[in-house]
Amino acid sequence: MAKITKVSPLAPAHFPELPVIEGVRFATAAAGVKYAGRTDVMLASLCEGTSIAGVYTRSSTRSAAVLDCQSKTGGTNSGRAAIIVNSGNSNAFTGAVGAESVQAITSAAATLFDMDSSRVFTSSTGVIGERLPHDKIVVALEGLQNSLSEAGIADAAKAIMTTDTFPKGASASFEVDGKPIKIAGIAKGSGMIAPDMATMLVYIFTDAAVTQADLQAVLSELTGPTFNSITVDSDTSTSDTLLLCATGKSGVSVGREDSQFKDALRGVMLDLAHQVVRDGEGATKFVEIRVTGAQSEQDAHTHAMAIANSPLVKTAIAGEDPNWGRIVMAIGKSGAFADRDKLSIWFGDVLVAKDGWVNPEYREEDAASLMKQPEITISVDLGLGQGARTVWTCDLTHGYIEINADYRS
Repeated sequence: MAKITKVSPLAPAHFPELPVIEGVRFATAAAGVKYAGRTDVMLASLCEGTSIAGVYTRSSTRSAAVLDCQSKTGGTNSGRAAIIVNSGNSNAFTGAVGAESVQAITSAAATLFDMDSSRVFTSSTGVIGERLPHDKIVVALEGLQNSLSEAGIADAAKAIMTTDTFPKGASASFEVDGKPIKIAGIAKGSGMIAPDMATMLVYIFTDAAVTQADLQAVLSELTGPTFNSITVDSDTSTSDTLLLCATGKSGVSVGREDSQFKDALRGVMLDLAHQVVRDGEGATKFVEIRVTGAQSEQDAHTHAMAIANSPLVKTAIAGEDPNWGRIVMAIGKSGAFADRDKLSIWFGDVLVAKDGWVNPEYREEDAASLMKQPEITISVDLGLGQGARTVWTCDLTHGYIEINADYRS
């Protein structure tokens, strides 16, 4: 696997200080699944009664771990639960032996942790098509159990990394009738990031008391404007998994219509989604694409993703070239309705084109100076209706090629 030697220039200054979520403990181990000399397995142990919701990749070649998690999501929240994640091997496209590996891990964990196997969730990320050495994970379980800590979430974020250059975390808190509720989440993701349910791997925890049905409804609603609105390379992973866990330890109940809970959770999800884009393989630019004036929100999303996924757009951004013709091209190919003569395009606050033609007052040097910034906003108004959507992406550089050309070496 490609060796990552430097941190993304778009990375946060440091890993955030995440609050302890009562009812969740973490542990990590260096099991040697793929890597030598680094942690590559994470355990999250969840208290009795924890509700768990999930969204997953829609890939038709999704991994055995994803299929197993999907079958368990929506089940009972009685009893304790566990999440076990390994990096270095995705256990995808491994046939029947992939399912056997998941079964071996979940069964061993259920026995050791004294819980029902239906409450053991696993995720795997890394190289596709190689048999998972699950025995190494099973052997590591006892040590993981003995080293569980409420304060271990930062180490957990590091253990699930593959080509990531930095661990990703975010948190939020709010009060209901003077009682605090906390949310903390971690994520991994750097390449093979495109919206088709989630991102690579994301785990979010709250001490709010939420029924499984309400938790699932909120998560499904908020995935659209967050993890389903980012892209690095237009490729959808076989392993995308997002699990949201509510321990109830705050003693405060919230439901699917609670605006404070939804706003706080959305903030955490969007923060993590943005961090994934900021860690895009080889990325040097963080790009926000705003589309307004579409006939519908879905059309706006389609146009925005066509722009965000265009290699020609992304390489122009990497080269700091305000080539607005490539924006026009991406809109035209998206498949959603557009009228050439109603288009307006901005780079930052510079109006580049309007009414289907270049702005007579446009000066290339103004847009060119904006393109040198590490964060860039591209806005498009279609002039057709009220549909609007914002998505986020990064540029496409030689670094992306270097990382992925050497991925398995």
